[in-house]
Amino acid sequence: MAAGLSERSCLELPAPPRASPRRLREIVFTPPGTAPLPAGRYGDSAGGFCYQESAQLTAVTRNRFVRWTSSGDTVELVEESLDLNLLNNAVRLRIQGCPFLPGGVQFCELQNHLVLLLLTRQSLHRLFLPHPARTYRGELITESQMQSVFTDIGKIDFQDPANFCLIPSLPGLAPHSLTSAAWLGSEGEALFALPSSLGGIFVLKLPPPEAPGPVSVVELKQSSVMQRLLTGWMPTAIRGDCGPSDLPISLSVHCLDHDAFLFALCQDHKLRMWSYKDQLCLMVADLLEFVPVSRDLRLAPGTGHRLRLAFSQALGLYLGVYVHAPKRGQFCVFQLVSTESNRYSLDHISSLFSSQETLVDFALTSTEIWALWHNEETQTVVKYINFEQNVAGQWNQVFVQPLPEEEVTVRQDQDPRETYLEYLFTPGRFSTAAIQKALQIFSQGTERHVDLTWDELKQEVTLAVENEFQGSVTEYECSPEEFWQLQVEFWSKFYACCLQYQEALSRPLALHLNPYTSMVCLLKKGSLSFLVPCSLVDHLYLLSNEHLLTEDDASILDDLELSRDVVGLVQCLRLIGESISMEMALSMEMACSRLQPPEKAAEQILEDLIANDTENVLEDIHSKLQEIRNPIHAMGVLIREMDYETDTDMERAPHLSLHLSLPQLYGSGTAVSVLCLGVCKVATLRFLICRDLLILQQLLLRLGDPVALGGGQLFQSQQQDLLHRTSPLLLSYFLIRWASQCLASDVPMDTLESNLQHLSVLELADTTALTPHRLVSGPQTIVELFFQEVARKHIISRLFLQPNASLAETSLNWPHLFTAIITDFLPLLWPSNPGFLFPECLMGSCQYTQLQEYIRLLQPWCHVNMGSCHFLMGRCHLVMGEGHKALDCFCQAASEVGREEFLDRLIQPEEGEVVSSPRLQYYNKVLRLLDMVGLPELVIQLATLAIMESVDDWRSQATLRTCIFKHHLDLGHNSEAYVALTQNPDPSRQLDCLRQLVVVLCERSQLQDLVEFPYVNLDNEVVGIIESHARAVDLMSHNYYELLYAFHIYRHNYRKAGTVMFEYGMRLGREVRTLRGLQKQGNCFLAAINCLRLIRPEYAWIVQPAPGAVYERPGASPKRSHDGECTAVPTTRQIEILELEDLERESVLARIRLTLVQHDLSTAAVAGNSTPEETLALLIRAGLFDTAVTLCQTFKLSLTPIFEGLTFKCIKLQLGGEAAQAEAWDWLAANQLSALVTTKESSATDEAWRLLSSYLECYPSQNSLHHRCVINKLLAHGIPLPNWLINSYKKVDAAELLRLYLNYDLLEEAVELVLEYVDAVLGKGHQYFGIEFPLSATAPMVWLPYTAIDQLLQALQESSTNPHNLLLSQQLQQKMEDYQHKVSVATRDRLYRRT
Repeated sequence: MAAGLSERSCLELPAPPRASPRRLREIVFTPPGTAPLPAGRYGDSAGGFCYQESAQLTAVTRNRFVRWTSSGDTVELVEESLDLNLLNNAVRLRIQGCPFLPGGVQFCELQNHLVLLLLTRQSLHRLFLPHPARTYRGELITESQMQSVFTDIGKIDFQDPANFCLIPSLPGLAPHSLTSAAWLGSEGEALFALPSSLGGIFVLKLPPPEAPGPVSVVELKQSSVMQRLLTGWMPTAIRGDCGPSDLPISLSVHCLDHDAFLFALCQDHKLRMWSYKDQLCLMVADLLEFVPVSRDLRLAPGTGHRLRLAFSQALGLYLGVYVHAPKRGQFCVFQLVSTESNRYSLDHISSLFSSQETLVDFALTSTEIWALWHNEETQTVVKYINFEQNVAGQWNQVFVQPLPEEEVTVRQDQDPRETYLEYLFTPGRFSTAAIQKALQIFSQGTERHVDLTWDELKQEVTLAVENEFQGSVTEYECSPEEFWQLQVEFWSKFYACCLQYQEALSRPLALHLNPYTSMVCLLKKGSLSFLVPCSLVDHLYLLSNEHLLTEDDASILDDLELSRDVVGLVQCLRLIGESISMEMALSMEMACSRLQPPEKAAEQILEDLIANDTENVLEDIHSKLQEIRNPIHAMGVLIREMDYETDTDMERAPHLSLHLSLPQLYGSGTAVSVLCLGVCKVATLRFLICRDLLILQQLLLRLGDPVALGGGQLFQSQQQDLLHRTSPLLLSYFLIRWASQCLASDVPMDTLESNLQHLSVLELADTTALTPHRLVSGPQTIVELFFQEVARKHIISRLFLQPNASLAETSLNWPHLFTAIITDFLPLLWPSNPGFLFPECLMGSCQYTQLQEYIRLLQPWCHVNMGSCHFLMGRCHLVMGEGHKALDCFCQAASEVGREEFLDRLIQPEEGEVVSSPRLQYYNKVLRLLDMVGLPELVIQLATLAIMESVDDWRSQATLRTCIFKHHLDLGHNSEAYVALTQNPDPSRQLDCLRQLVVVLCERSQLQDLVEFPYVNLDNEVVGIIESHARAVDLMSHNYYELLYAFHIYRHNYRKAGTVMFEYGMRLGREVRTLRGLQKQGNCFLAAINCLRLIRPEYAWIVQPAPGAVYERPGASPKRSHDGECTAVPTTRQIEILELEDLERESVLARIRLTLVQHDLSTAAVAGNSTPEETLALLIRAGLFDTAVTLCQTFKLSLTPIFEGLTFKCIKLQLGGEAAQAEAWDWLAANQLSALVTTKESSATDEAWRLLSSYLECYPSQNSLHHRCVINKLLAHGIPLPNWLINSYKKVDAAELLRLYLNYDLLEEAVELVLEYVDAVLGKGHQYFGIEFPLSATAPMVWLPYTAIDQLLQALQESSTNPHNLLLSQQLQQKMEDYQHKVSVATRDRLYRRT
């Protein structure tokens, strides 16, 4: 369509209505020497200031402006920015007792400062504020917020005489000035202009701060020369005075390099121009020359006139004058023309008429006039006109924001509280300030409700109304109907209060027009609104009938016939829209919300319209349709204009840091809110247009008049086609409108962190470019959230950074940029476009509830990105804890993989990753997500499904089987895990799974399952895994050997079972030298013995690695020599065959070691791996002689060490004290001596000797070795031999005893022994020496140890000096002689008998 922006209507978009009221810093100043004055005639006023570089793309002051509202002695100053959130940007300044004059707030911009000039009825003020360009000079602004120009205003000294003074008493100063002006001179002085009641102007000059001085006053009054030159009037001095009709009622200033022109519009309808420098009136113009004059107008004072200036470097200075007349007004636009010799005149450009009653304000540019009125109903009316192009004087409408409805309809089936809360807190309807003020009044001022969040404010409202309601109800019981009625009464009371304050805060005060960016704002009592252009479709639909009829057809389409058709079609739509009742409109809303076909709802509405058509609206529509040449074509034009569907996805935005001035462009909360509200307005209007269009199409189908409507069957098919195009269009706008009004949830930080983890698993964390944040500037809608975080970067990039960007080198123009941004923003929100940024943003921002509702509204009719929607819905279910629903959605999304852009990004392979089919890559991503969330059952289900897709891909099969195995194992499904393991086609993965199965089941002590699995073709691998673990881990904390034993026993492989247990026992002895280790070692050997006993004898053997061999454990560090080199691993091992008897001996040895350690724990460290000989020594030292005997008998060791040890203990006891006696009972008790009877008379020494005696008796030895070693030990220690030992040895080997006596030089004992021995041989006491037959002729031969006896005699002779030895020698010789004699006799008798 061809209409330009300048010829369209505009919409009012309020700045963030939901933001909490700004924290206004209060600054109160009482000027000294002043008396409080009432505000008098001065009402509330407002104004604005814009920086000179506000349209420059690279300027710090880009898109920044200041607005203010004054009331009495208070002015509120707010700095706004469309790019950044400004800190400390609002201040309330009160100059007590000094009401501000109209025009008494002015800003002047210098290079380093922003100068604020304040003019009150009693004082002048000049405030220097730091210029933003100086504050941030040379700095790169990368944050989303910065300090305002008002940040340090509280530090200013308001009493500084250089910047403050009282207005002196001036004769002729108008007591109630209706206007004033202020500006900065070329030398830095501040100048303030006040009207004089005598028709002149007082100019008060405040010197520059660097040259302080008193204030000076100059009165500009008309000179006689200028009067004659310009008007031919009588000089004032001759006439007397100027009269009250000369009083200026509107002042404006135009500054030159070294002068300033003051323009005064006076009550006498004349415009006067003054030169401040020359103090001359340079021009007087009678405005009545340009106005249809009546006598009443000429005689009446012009109190309602207004004057505005507009300067353009190219066109010069324009003057806009509003001439007020009763019930009408006229705008006159002039251009100031200068001639030679400083003569000035006005060139009349245009005269524009208006029928509005009360002009509030108007703004002028070099091409346009914007005007603000109040009509007779005190409603706001804003219009604008391009006075250069619009010859017909047709004003363009501005559709202002209507006030909320006066009443809220609550049905009987609705809860009043929920209904009113929903209506009050619907975005864009009530401002936070209005609700807070109403809450303050409703709560009777008990609390100040400030700094409340949106949700907190809703809670406070609910609480206040409920408390008021409960406090007023006196009856304890009431019917539900009465209760409902009371609730409605109290909520309507609060609603009326909110409505009252909303109306008061919405009262417009002024227009603010930025000449650099063409931005127009409506300044209200408590808020700010932006006036933005409509699109052509909205423009036509919103126009009133009289304006629509006068619309220039050529401005719509190039084809005039088609333009007329479109206008006629819009008229039909307007008629339908005006006829639809609230109930009918609600039925369409409900149909869209409940996912019912809009065509059916439109058909029902049409039937209701036909049934209730009392004003013949349908006949009017039918007649207008007949005037339309081609309604189908016209509808198609409207539909194409409203359809934002594109064939391809919009290009993703390059990073905005490439252009340092762009990252913050339109990024402030104000800009985001206004732009998104614009989208909401468009969606709301387009929804109504599509609704009415659907109804009209149903009407055309019902009429079916082929003659009148151009048709037949072709018409019917075309109409059906349009019907199917309009329905998705309506649903799309319904969805966008819903999203524009749906508030985003504030998300806890832990939820954001969890979401980022999920996105990182999906590898989407970087694509959405989202950062965790809290919604601190008030509640945001989800569309605002999307625009701020994602869409804005794409749109700004497309507008400025693309090679074909039309805005790349131009300054900022707000109307064009607003239209361009909205035009680019809607395709990003359009449901049927391939781009998926909006739902993706909702997912990344954790807006799960909103995302679910969005997809619910979308899915039945939109078939684009269906798979992506299913995937996001699955993520929502996953977060909500509905895992099975999530799995269903993920599976439904799989069918669209490879067809949708979002899913394609989801399955992008990592670097180095083996690329499989797209659907398998998708399944892998989802499996990772489910795994991270901790839903193993769903992982198993999805992996099982994915296996069907990977029939020809063995690598993927292996991965999926491994995944199934892992999660079955985690869930404790051991059998299923084993099945998955066996089905894995990758041997290495299968082995890994097998290893994991063994370890996990061992840790869970589920050994029966582990043993009983069949392990087809995997027996050796299982054994190898268990063996490697058994040899690599601590023996006492893991039971892999026992598991391996059970594994072999279960399979009747007894030899391997015995081998395992024997190895276990041997390692226990080497590595676990503790009591428990020895106990386990004994059990291991017994188990090994049992295994071999179950085998046929010829196979009852095992193989043992030779001592010193090492096990090759997986992962073990290599052994190194002393010089650091790796030592070679032996290639061969010494093999030793162990039979059953060997195992039995090892078992006995283990049991003996255990006995030893049980008796003495200190021996555990050495006993565990000791040899039998070492064990014997330990047993003897511990006194375990019975056990030692068993050990010797088992291993065929000599008992001599036992007898020696026992003898030594007897010696120690005999020589020791009582302590030794007490200790001896411990080891004595450990030896089983049947005859051992402990009595009070029996000592430990006696018992030890008895034990020794019993051993000598029980364990005889060849050649009486045991006796000899005992006697040897005793004699070596000088211990006399006990009689029992002597008697015992006599029976065994008396000759050896004699030799022992000789060895230890016991001559007397030797003599005594020989004497007894000779007597025994001769028959006296022979039984004591073990002689069965003494000497006789008939008995066997006897003998004596002659050699030893000879040695004894020799020893006695050598010591003959000793009388006792001499005596002993004689006795021995005599005894031997006697023995020789008897031997001779016996010999002869024997010989005799032989003969």
